[in-house]
Amino acid sequence: MSSEMYERMRVNPKFQELIATRGRFAWTLSFIVLILFYGFVMAVAFIPGTLGQPVSEGSMLTIGVAVELFLFIFFWGLAAFYVKRANTEFDAMTQEVIKQAQKETR
Repeated sequence: MSSEMYERMRVNPKFQELIATRGRFAWTLSFIVLILFYGFVMAVAFIPGTLGQPVSEGSMLTIGVAVELFLFIFFWGLAAFYVKRANTEFDAMTQEVIKQAQKETR
């Protein structure tokens, strides 16, 4: 692709929309992950006794392990959610911008 085509893509309002939408989405997911992860780390630091308690009486599974398993699965789910949205919505928007830039170049 030529630099002229790249410039057309950069000034395209749909490209600006793509950048803004993808950025907001990525930052939102990043904040969710950081808050939950560091929240768990802070819980380990400040309330280890609570996290060390069994989930139910006689259980070997502790609250801390259950919470961490939930977080692990939740983070995988968020990653899958991002990939699904990136492969559908964001890729479609990208292809639209490329097609418009190619039409203008011809």
